[in-house]
Amino acid sequence: MDLPDSMWAARYPTSGPDAGVIRVERVPRPDPGPGEVLVAVAVSGVNPTDWKARSNRTGTGSSWVTPNQDGAGRIVAVGRGVPAQRVGERVWVWQAAWNRAGGTAAEYVAVPADQAVALPSSASYDLGAGLGIPAMTAYHCLFHPGPLLPGDRVLVHGGAGAVGHAAIELARHRGAEVAATVSNAYKAKLAAAAGADLVIDYRTEDVAAAVRRWAPAGVARIVEVDLARNLTTDSAVVAPGGAIAVYARTEQPVLPPWDLMVANARVDFVLVYTIDEDAERAAVEGVTTAVRDGALTPLPGARFSLAEAAAAHDAVQAGHTGKVLIDVGTA
Repeated sequence: MDLPDSMWAARYPTSGPDAGVIRVERVPRPDPGPGEVLVAVAVSGVNPTDWKARSNRTGTGSSWVTPNQDGAGRIVAVGRGVPAQRVGERVWVWQAAWNRAGGTAAEYVAVPADQAVALPSSASYDLGAGLGIPAMTAYHCLFHPGPLLPGDRVLVHGGAGAVGHAAIELARHRGAEVAATVSNAYKAKLAAAAGADLVIDYRTEDVAAAVRRWAPAGVARIVEVDLARNLTTDSAVVAPGGAIAVYARTEQPVLPPWDLMVANARVDFVLVYTIDEDAERAAVEGVTTAVRDGALTPLPGARFSLAEAAAAHDAVQAGHTGKVLIDVGTA
């Protein structure tokens, strides 16, 4: 396959809270190294950690960084040690820019072969680009503490966010029942569309009371986006032996040890970038199985062109509801 020597890529030379540091330029196309594949990117997904990494850039060994961890596209070349049969494979990409200078906001990205995962033919590139960090985080929050059984009840805070949306769908895929909290009517529609059995507007309703009515024995899992805000509620509704999985950092919480001890509840803090290889493998396999079974759907949101990469980062930083995607190429 003849490939161009250069490509369009969004990149930045220095950190900064202003997305204006991002430039879209013509740059040399990367080659896949040993154990790597080269992916022609169709769609790049933007997550909160992408703009946070730009704002608080740490060393990557390169003077320029191309952002965005997640994406979807097609493998167009492979490095030494990777089966040639993978060329042409549709894939979803995760953690492309973790400790690396090349993310998915580019026409081509070289990543380790296991970070380009076969995308079932029934799945769109939009869905694939929205998996990665959100879906793997949701999977780890739900299933790392132990099995989630059919009929178990789960509380997902922030049910209209990317992680919350994936958590609802993954839990439903395993036969669990899900309550989700949201902050307005539009977000309530998104959570309900994902399959939430109970949707609670935390701005107007007593969340703890609503969950206790729905799940008198408590909830087996809580997927938590704001522990400081929700800890009192979580302590009141977690089932004996249940787990609270915290995946976002907000204010410093004050833990009520007695309430959690009485419930023999666990509080797990989750950063998907640093989970071990077994947990990564389990998340990748679990997410891909859910995609193959048709259990995961794209979260509606906003789209931008590659030339608008800075605006896409601004949208996520401003708290845009739904998934933000960047159209990169045709793959």
